Amino acid sequence: MDFDQIVADYGPLLSRVASSYEANLHLQQELLQEISLAVWQAMKGFKGNSSVKTYVLRVAHNKAVTHVAYHAKQPHNEPYCEVENPSPDTSMSTEKSVSQTSMVSSLLQAVRRLPMQPRQIVTMSMEGLSYQEIAEVCGVSAVNVGVILNRAKKTLMEQLNHEQ
Repeated sequence: MDFDQIVADYGPLLSRVASSYEANLHLQQELLQEISLAVWQAMKGFKGNSSVKTYVLRVAHNKAVTHVAYHAKQPHNEPYCEVENPSPDTSMSTEKSVSQTSMVSSLLQAVRRLPMQPRQIVTMSMEGLSYQEIAEVCGVSAVNVGVILNRAKKTLMEQLNHEQ
């Protein structure tokens, strides 16, 4: 598959992966560039043992984990700390749009607080991957994916309900 086609098909997906791992807008953009480069390099090794989407997500999540681990070790003296908020849907009323934006932002913040493996599994589940596809990416059984996902959902619900 051509890299330009991969970017066209999975660019928004890769952007969502980056935003689920990184709250800072500048670091999100950096991570997205790192992910894109990693996908471009990895496509030479794609053997067709899984779907392209699963393979691209595996590469993206592995790069995101490396990125987060690297930045966690760095001193936190950055002058900016912006959280990207999703663009509001102009077809909705202002009140509904603000409410939806707030809910999405709260969910993203809660997902970022999850430990790495549950964060990966929740993110892929939100992208519509099956338990089996998630298992292939994470290297765990499909049953284990279900257990981790259910625990993560419970944690997210508790966090979101606690914030209200």
